[in-house]
Amino acid sequence: MFQVMKKEGAARRGVFSCAHGVVQTPVFMNVGTQGAIKGALSAEDLQTIGCQVELSNTYHLHLRPGDQLVRKMGGLHKFMTWSGPILTDSGGFQVFSLAKLRKIKEEGVYFSSHIDGRKIFMGPEESMQIQSNLGSDVCMAFDECVENPAPYDYVKQSAARTYRWLLRCKAENERLNALEDTVNREQMLWGINQGGTYADLRIAHMQQIASLDLPGYAIGGLAVGESTQTMYDIIEAVEPHMPQNKSRYLMGVGTPSNIIEGVARGIDFFDCVMPARNARHAKLFTWSGTINLKNAKYESDERPIDAQCDCPVCKRYSRAYLRHLFKAEEMLAQRLSVMHNLYFYNMLARRIRDALDEGTFTQFRSKYAELLASRAED
Repeated sequence: MFQVMKKEGAARRGVFSCAHGVVQTPVFMNVGTQGAIKGALSAEDLQTIGCQVELSNTYHLHLRPGDQLVRKMGGLHKFMTWSGPILTDSGGFQVFSLAKLRKIKEEGVYFSSHIDGRKIFMGPEESMQIQSNLGSDVCMAFDECVENPAPYDYVKQSAARTYRWLLRCKAENERLNALEDTVNREQMLWGINQGGTYADLRIAHMQQIASLDLPGYAIGGLAVGESTQTMYDIIEAVEPHMPQNKSRYLMGVGTPSNIIEGVARGIDFFDCVMPARNARHAKLFTWSGTINLKNAKYESDERPIDAQCDCPVCKRYSRAYLRHLFKAEEMLAQRLSVMHNLYFYNMLARRIRDALDEGTFTQFRSKYAELLASRAED
């Protein structure tokens, strides 16, 4: 399922295989929360911009259109006409993001729907059942994502409960995969490391979940309030205790610089809503740094977003035209900008892989980790 092909320091060049294809890692997964990329990108567009893995959200798809309907339609791959690998998160992040609308119990979490207020219960078994109905290639364990910082004793209790939930997830995933009518009987369960910003709790929890010999492991509960350096410190503390022959996923992270630094610390998979969200507000990534297309200086700029980019948008449209679309509030502005930013992220991952193949990742990191976090001078 996963093979490390080459290493440079802690950075890993790998290959991941699943029922719907082979993924070259490190990889950035494109986030289609409700089975679609916000910004009007289709499954065909995802192929065009080099997406390898699409990521969707268990909680949101459970609310609408409903996972039973998706199952009836043949699973999420068929429903959204995406033939490549899909990872679904577990709904655990909504335990964090919908804090005012939920109550956590040992059996699971009681939500009030953010759409209409109706009562919803989701526990480990329900999360596995929903993800099984969706038919994703990778399903994530149901966990609690705590805010950072949080009291030590609470984080310790939460991590212990997340482990108990993981045991229930594993049993239910195995039961569902054994059923004849399961949408994707090769669905893989990945565990999630928690423990807040406490290195000792993180290490103990990682050692605990690693003993279950799951196909992959994620580091969750980061980029939710702590500093960037604290996030890097936690990754460095946890990484030595992550199985060497299993996929590693840093959840919900992040900026181009975060991804480069995450790879340098041994991470294989990344996802984040930020590049698409930024694009919808005219904040675009280039190989010279970031730009804001709403700035007046781009009003008559005939250049593409990035002269170094060969995405479909940069091949055809000028900064001036895209700025006009934003000012006129045309939907096309968001579509084209999201297409560029996601292409940039997919190309970033590809260039990281190329650098690892060539043994030049250290130089790549030195050149781009800070540059891509800065504002472009032009």
